Amino acid sequence: MSMPVRILIVLSFMLSLTSCFQVIEEITLKNNGSGDMQITMNLSQSKSKLASLMLLDSVNGYKIPKEKDIQQFMNETVDFLKKSKGITNIKKTVDLKNYIASVSFSFKDLSDINGITKKLLEKEKAKAPENSYAFDKAAGRVKRTYQHSPEMKQAYNKLKQKDKEVFKNAGFTSIFRFENAIASSSNKAAKISASGKAIMLKTTATDLIFGVVNISNNIQLAR
Repeated sequence: MSMPVRILIVLSFMLSLTSCFQVIEEITLKNNGSGDMQITMNLSQSKSKLASLMLLDSVNGYKIPKEKDIQQFMNETVDFLKKSKGITNIKKTVDLKNYIASVSFSFKDLSDINGITKKLLEKEKAKAPENSYAFDKAAGRVKRTYQHSPEMKQAYNKLKQKDKEVFKNAGFTSIFRFENAIASSSNKAAKISASGKAIMLKTTATDLIFGVVNISNNIQLAR
């Protein structure tokens, strides 16, 4: 079993003891189609429990990863991104005091990020939904297409009840930022900021897993 897979398994176990984490996806898009993306996993609400776990060698047969193991996992993620077309300026941060980890990068065109999350998960033998982005610069229109994966629900249903608790209070947040103001958004669950230049969509992990929500969106920018 590879190091990344071992880390994911142990992190999943540790999360099952905390059942509270947030995944935040942030995309800043320029008018020319280039931009930046950051993906953050925030476990700070459970940092006291996690800090206690990190002091142990193992719990219930699971070897607790050390800082160097987590850093290695993040380094391998960075190495993977370096091989992706149009992706540059890759950075990672690991804050083991507050238990927040993130990876950020720049893209030449919004379409360059298509499939990155899916490929990262598939690299670790995990199933992922279809998720793609497109930007029509002439029309000023951004399109996010999300297709729920039934395999996610099937995989979730196979978990033991205590492992399902990992997702009980877990959430997902998507944030888009633009240079121009937003004229309209097709997803009624998305909230436009007071400035009009950012839009946020929040949901729970279980709603994504069961296909209760669809995070697809057509965003029209003001001309």
